[in-house]
Formats: sequence, structure tokens, C-alpha cells
Amino acid sequence: MSRFAFLIVVLAVSTAAAGGFVFDFDDAAIGPVHSGFTVATGVWQVRADDSAPSSTNVLVQAAQNEGSDFNIIVVDEVELKDLEVIVRFKSLSGIEDQGGGPVWRYIDVNNYYIARYNPLEDNFRLYRVVDGHRKMLKSMTVAATPGWHEIRVSMMGNHIECFYDGKPALEAMDDTFTAAGQVGLWTKADAVTAFDDLEAAAAGGEK
Repeated sequence: MSRFAFLIVVLAVSTAAAGGFVFDFDDAAIGPVHSGFTVATGVWQVRADDSAPSSTNVLVQAAQNEGSDFNIIVVDEVELKDLEVIVRFKSLSGIEDQGGGPVWRYIDVNNYYIARYNPLEDNFRLYRVVDGHRKMLKSMTVAATPGWHEIRVSMMGNHIECFYDGKPALEAMDDTFTAAGQVGLWTKADAVTAFDDLEAAAAGGEK
């Protein structure tokens, strides 16, 4: 499953190791997430899902929030600076918002980078969030299709590259967050979204 030969693999929601992690949630108990993650906002649950690409359990954000409420969960104990992060996701529902994506160089609930896809808007976007305020760095139109999709993000120094379903999509330079931070997942408002195969690894020898 992993694309990183140097990745330290941990299953389900056990404690991740310092060099990176993979979570496929298959060995996690169905219900609220306990070990390995910190829920910052939202309602995050492990659920069975036989449609998942390579596993039987997935992580679902299930809160019915609204407006500018951001639902965030981050992996404990691992902080990465230069990195590559991959996640698969499937939009389940949402009237106000749908979809989501990974966060990285996460400092706290108000400060981080986020790359997210929204099928209601047919767009894939890269943001920075500073003091709780989002600023869009790049955006592109991507027609929505049902089922599972993949977001991959690579960041080296101030250079960010984002891929959607394996294809180059967004690229930007940004110096807002220059230190290592946590990696996690994000949705907005009432977006109910399933995530699977969350992977991250240090790039370029950095942690």
C-alpha cells in the first residue's frame, strides 16, 4: 500500500513513529477515534466501508456544522516539515459543503496549510489558514465524479505541489509556515467525508 520505501508503517490508530506513518484503520475499533489522533474539531469515527480501495474500515468526519466551522483531526506525536502526504477520500454528503483533504505544518486549529477538493464547487484548492482566516493560494476546476479519489501533497522548503488522482494540479510558493508541524485531515461545515490510507513521510531527509 505504501509508496514510501522509508516509511515506518503503523496499522489502524496505534501510535505513529517519528519518521512517518500509514493509517488504514482496518484494525481500529468501530466508533469514536481514541488512540493515535487528536480531534481538534468535528466528530470523527471509524466505520466499516467495503467500498474502500484497499481496506474495510475508514475514518469518517460526521459533524453537521455550518458556515466557517472547520472539522480537523491530526496525528499525534509526529511533526514533519519537508514531507509528502497522501490520502484517499470519498464525499458522502453535505448540503453546504462536501469533500475535504489533508492539513500539514499544522501548528494549532487556527494555523496550517490545507489542500481540499469540493465536489459541490468542482474545484481543488490550496489554502493557508492564519489566525483562523483562510487565504486561497491556488485553485483549479476539476469536474466531480463519484467514488474514491486521492490527494497527494509534497512540500519542500516553501515549494508546494498538489496532485489530484495522480495528476499535477496546484503549485505555489509560500513562506508562512516554515517549521515542522503535525499532519491531519480537514472538512468544512456539514461535509460528511470518508478518508482512508492516510500516509505521510519526511522528504529530503528532513523531519
